[in-house]
Amino acid sequence: MLSESSSFLKGVMLGSIFCALITMLGHIRIGHGSRMHHHEHHHLQAPNKEDILKISEDERMELSKSFRVYCIILVKPKDVSLWAAVKETWTKHCDKAEFFSSENVKVFESINMDTNDMWLMMRKAYKYAFDKYRDQYNWFFLARPTTFAIIENLKYFLLKKDPSQPFYLGHTIKSGDLEYVGMEGGIVLSIESMKRLNSLLNIPEKCPEQGGMIWKISEDKQLAVCLKYAGVFAENAEDADGKDVFNTKSVGLSIKEAMTYHPNQVVEGCCSDMAVTFNGLTPNQMHVMMYGVYRLRAFGHIFNDALVFLPPNGSDND
Repeated sequence: MLSESSSFLKGVMLGSIFCALITMLGHIRIGHGSRMHHHEHHHLQAPNKEDILKISEDERMELSKSFRVYCIILVKPKDVSLWAAVKETWTKHCDKAEFFSSENVKVFESINMDTNDMWLMMRKAYKYAFDKYRDQYNWFFLARPTTFAIIENLKYFLLKKDPSQPFYLGHTIKSGDLEYVGMEGGIVLSIESMKRLNSLLNIPEKCPEQGGMIWKISEDKQLAVCLKYAGVFAENAEDADGKDVFNTKSVGLSIKEAMTYHPNQVVEGCCSDMAVTFNGLTPNQMHVMMYGVYRLRAFGHIFNDALVFLPPNGSDND
C-alpha cells in the first residue's frame, strides 16, 4: 500500500514538473506561430573614425548636439550608497537622468514606482519615460545602480544608428529560442522600440505583468518577450575588433580574467577602448572609474577626437 502511494506521489511530481517545463518552453518560444519575420542575429559595431572625419566640421558639431540620451536607473532603498555614487558620477553626463525607486525615499529625489518587483518597476519606468519625454529624446538607456556608463562612448556608438528603426541593444544572451539584452550591462532602446513597447503594455496576452508562469523569469527576459511580439529584437554591441562594449563585469574582474586566460595580451584580451558600460561596481569603484575616465590626463598628449559630446548645460561634473 505504501509502495503504491509512493509511486502515485512520484507520478504526480513528475507530471507537475513536465507541465511546468512545457509552460516555460511555450512561453519563451513566443512568435513561432505568429506572422513574425525570421531574425538573423546582428552584431552592431561602432562607426569608423575615418568615416566620421569625412564629415564637415559644422556637420559634426550638429551631430554632437543632436544626440540626446535619457537615462533610467532602477533603485531600491538598500542601494542608497550606490544611488549616491551614481548620482555624483556618470549620470551627470546623461542629457537627463532620473531614478525610479521601489518606494518613496526621502534622502534622494526619485520617482516612486510603489513595487519591489523589478519587472513592474521596469514597465512603469518605460511608460513614464515615453509618456513624458517621447518628443525630447531618441535614445533611452536603462541601468542598475551597480553599473558605470561612459555616455560619450554610447553616443559615439549610436552615431550611425537610426532611432526610427525597431531594435534595442547591449550585451546579448541566448536562452533557448529567446535572445535578449542582459540587464547587467545596461539596455538601450530606440524611440521606435519605446513606441512599440508602449503599445503592448496594456495587452496582457502579449506583454503580461507577471509572465503567467510557475517560475518567474527575470525582467530582462520579460522585456525581450514583449519586444519580440512587437518585432523588436536584441542586438549585440561591439567595437571594430568584435569586443563587447556593454560589459557585465567590472574592469577589475575583467582584467583578472584576462590575466588568467590571455596572460600575453592582458589589455587586448580584457576590454574595448570604446567600452560603454561596466557592472558590479561598489561606490568607491564608481569614483575611481570617474577619475580614470574623466580626470586623469597625460600632460602634453593631444586627443584628436572626431566629435565632442559635452555634458548637458548646468552639469557641475567633469
